[in-house]
Order: sequence, then structure tokens, then C-alpha cells
Amino acid sequence: MLMPRRLSLTTGAAFAVLIAMICGLGVNSLLQLHTLGNHLSKVVAHHNQKIDLITQTQVAAHMRTDNLFRMVTTDEPVKRKAYILAFNQAGIRVRDGRIALSQMGLSPDEQRVFDAQTHLVNQTHAAQQRVIDLLQTGRNTDAKQVLVQEVIPRREIINQQLNEMRMLYQQNNLAAQKQAEHIYRQAFILTLGLCMGAIALALLIAWRTLRKIHIKTQQLQNQMQELERSRAALQEEATHDPLTGLANRRLFYDRLQQAIRHAKRYGGKVGILYVDLNQFKAINDTHGHHVGDAVLTEVAKRLTASIRYSDSIARLGGDEFAVLLEGLQGREDILVAARAVEQSLSEEADFFGIDLVITASIGQAMYPDDGDSEDTLIRAADAAMYRVKHNSELERQRHLMF
Repeated sequence: MLMPRRLSLTTGAAFAVLIAMICGLGVNSLLQLHTLGNHLSKVVAHHNQKIDLITQTQVAAHMRTDNLFRMVTTDEPVKRKAYILAFNQAGIRVRDGRIALSQMGLSPDEQRVFDAQTHLVNQTHAAQQRVIDLLQTGRNTDAKQVLVQEVIPRREIINQQLNEMRMLYQQNNLAAQKQAEHIYRQAFILTLGLCMGAIALALLIAWRTLRKIHIKTQQLQNQMQELERSRAALQEEATHDPLTGLANRRLFYDRLQQAIRHAKRYGGKVGILYVDLNQFKAINDTHGHHVGDAVLTEVAKRLTASIRYSDSIARLGGDEFAVLLEGLQGREDILVAARAVEQSLSEEADFFGIDLVITASIGQAMYPDDGDSEDTLIRAADAAMYRVKHNSELERQRHLMF
């Protein structure tokens, strides 16, 4: 009875040791994974916050230089005052962003780049102030020279330094991931040392842990890529129509404003074609919105193909489009462009097996004959379009009656 009892005690003790080793394996693995996850999350979140601050600072610095450029290129006191206000507000955002970045704590390499950048920022601010001082004294040419020769080159250097800091943070994120993998390998070796008899369980935990790390790493990379795609998509969405890919109303107004400024400064004429599709609501109601969307997309393609490369097209909303014509010699150029648009739109097309003929009412306006600002030109073209549409409707009704 002693041998079986001793065997039982030995087996029980071995089993207890095995259970203890397995428990130690589990506890150690969980603690290591928890520590690893917390460390990786903190490091990545910290660096991502720094990357966001750098991005905000870059955007504000760009807006600051852009408003300074607009100050140099305008002679209107009211607009210059507005640009100065926007310039100062962007400066505040640059300062706040740099302060916030400094308060987050910087490594020696980051501090070195930050200090060099601080010196360059101070020089840039001094050059920007000289530009403003020259503008206030009426020395616009000198102000433009300082802007081109000093402010813009320094801003590019600052932007490059900010990009270097962003790359440094991204490298730190990668280093944190490598460190996390190193911590895991150490934990894995320690776990194997604690329980050689539970090798199968250890391998299972190792596989699951590696899988979790891979998933977390992949998720982090996907999140960073998605962030970049989201920023690009937001920029695209802010200036372009999502259905047709054409410029939207906001971008069209900006391009029209620039074209008018150029025409005022160098002489010339600017034309607008205001295109409104006929019976588009009936197409939507009869055939469905998917056909209506296909018609709008096809109209965008035909408009693009019917104008010059230097001209611009925008979808203002619904079934309304606008064409910006630059470098015109006279009214005849607008008429030629309108005829080209009409001919292009009138070609038959098949939409999901439905044959449709696209027609449109086109209003025309020309700077400076019909208006000297973007708003007056748009209103003039819109009013002309409605006259064309009204006459077309009367003609259609007469045709139905007789």
C-alpha cells in the first residue's frame, strides 16, 4: 500500500506542480499581454497626438503664408484687413500648436529639430512682419520680393522639418511595436521555462498572442491609412461633386473669382454658360434615380469633352451645371462654346436599356459686359437660362396644341 500511496502522492504532487506551472504560464502571459497592450496603446496614442499637432501646425502655417500672399496681391483695403485678421488668427494657431507639442515632452532628437525650427520660425515671423510693414507704407513691390525671397523659402524649410518630425514619430511607433514584440518573445521564453511539460499549451498561447499582436499591428496600420484616406476624401469632398467628380459650387466660385481678377488686371473677357437640363425631374420620376444619376454622369462627361482644356466645369447642384470660359475675345466665343455644348448633349444615349435624348437650357453671361463680380455674372447667366427655358417651354406647349 505504501508504493501506490507514494505513487499517488508523487503523481498528485507532479499534477499539482503541473497545474501551478500552467497557472503561472497563464497569469504570466496575461500580465505580459496586458502590459504590452497598455504600453503600445500609450506610445501610439502619444505619437499620433503629436502627429495631429504637427499637421494642424502645418495647415495653420500654410494659411498664414496664403493670407500674406493675398495681402500682397490685393489693393482693396477691406479685403486686406480681412486677410490680416486671418493671418493673425493662423499665427495664434501656429503658436498654440507648437506650445502644445513642446508641453507633451520631446526626446533629444525631437528637441534638436524643435529648437532649430524655433529659430527659423522667429526669422520667418520677422520677415512676415516686414512684408506687412512694407504693405502699410505702400511698398507693394518690396513686400512681394520679401515674401518670395524670404518668407516662402523659410516656410518650405519649416514644412520639411515638420515632415521630419512626423517621420520620427512614425519611426517611434514602429520602434514601439518592435519593442512590444521583443517583450512578448521574452515572455514566451520565460513561459516555456516555467512549464516545459505544458509545451502544447504554451505553443497555443504563443500562437494566439502572435495573432493578437499581428491584428493590433494591422489595425494600427489600417487606421493610419484610413486617416490619410479620410483627410484626402474630406479635401476632395469640400471642392468636388461626389457623383460626377466635377468641381462644386464653392470651387467654381473660387475659380471664377480668380478669372475675374486676372481679367481685371491684364484685360480680357470671361464667360459663363449656365446649363440646366430640361425635363430632368420627369426622367427621375419615370425611370428612377439610378437612371437620373447615370444621366448626370453622362452630362458631366459630354460637357468635359465639348470644352477647351483651359475651361472649367462645375455641378452647382441638382441638374444645374456651369461652364467657365477664360481668355475670350467677344460674345461670339461664348456662342460657339454654347453650340458645342448643345451639340454634345443632344446625341442619343442608352441608359440601362432606355434611349434618351438629353436637352438643356443654356444661359450666357460675359465679364465685364453683364457684370463685374462673380455674383452678378452668375445671376445674369441664371436669368438668361430661365429666359431660354421659358421660351422653350412656350414653344413646346405650342407644338402640343397644334
